[in-house]
Amino acid sequence: MATTLFLGVDGGGSRTTVVIGDEAGHIVARVEGGPTNLHSVGAESALHTLGQIIDQALTGLGVQRPRVRVACLGMAGYGRPAERLALRRWAAGVHLAERVLLVNDADLVLAAGTPAGWGLALIAGTGSLCCGRAPGGAGARAGGWGYLLGDEGSGYSIGLAALRAIVRAADGRGPAPAFAPAVLAALPAHSEEELIPWVYRSPIPRSQIAALAPLVGEAAAGGDPMAEAILCAAAEDLAQLAVTVARRLGLSGQAVPCALGGGLLVHMPALARGALQAAADDGAVLAPVTCVEDPARGALRLARDEVPAPEDADRE
Repeated sequence: MATTLFLGVDGGGSRTTVVIGDEAGHIVARVEGGPTNLHSVGAESALHTLGQIIDQALTGLGVQRPRVRVACLGMAGYGRPAERLALRRWAAGVHLAERVLLVNDADLVLAAGTPAGWGLALIAGTGSLCCGRAPGGAGARAGGWGYLLGDEGSGYSIGLAALRAIVRAADGRGPAPAFAPAVLAALPAHSEEELIPWVYRSPIPRSQIAALAPLVGEAAAGGDPMAEAILCAAAEDLAQLAVTVARRLGLSGQAVPCALGGGLLVHMPALARGALQAAADDGAVLAPVTCVEDPARGALRLARDEVPAPEDADRE
């Protein structure tokens, strides 16, 4: 077992992945657990879950609390200064690593999916956002405002649109969507009337609402016009995020490497194709495109990049 280890965390609104790598770049431990987005589950629960998953990964190595040289935490929901300060204090309190690097979840996708280190990272899972980096190092982002202020094109927004279509049909204000039976069968609320106490409970079941998105995708693939319209709107919303970031970075009019992340874009190719086409129609050519199924590898890459090359060690 290498004495110097690197730890990477991909923490989101649906699940969290912790990986530990050695000096040679090999992954020696990997553990998955529940959500650690503080806006989804609250700060106390998020940090408690994060600590449990990390402890499980370290314990699985079979040695007493090994030395972690650098830990890179890519956490959804920790983008603001006060949130990052709380996370850094937590990491210091548990003696997580000699050095702790805090990034957002989009940075992990960018690191894992753009070999040259520049381009766009477009993410759609429970939430949505886009971040980018120009060849010179300038950065920009759009989205990531959460389910009340943003998250357009996300699993949550698609699931919510599906539920709204169902209740409109129940009122007689619209046609019954083909996906209604499958959506209701997937929920603890099996009828339109039962949706109210389920949706308005505390906390709001965001991840369960987001989990409805694949059912809408299946209905769209089957030719349901309402499902197709919902996915088309989501694709356009995601494209707008990418186009905005590309323009802010001065990358319009050229091919821009793009990393796609989040369960929605990775596992719903029709949505990804729609978003890429809508972006191209608006002047942002995203190519080459890489689907990032394991953003935690990007966290490890960023952690290892924090260690200077041997010739620079005297300047660390």
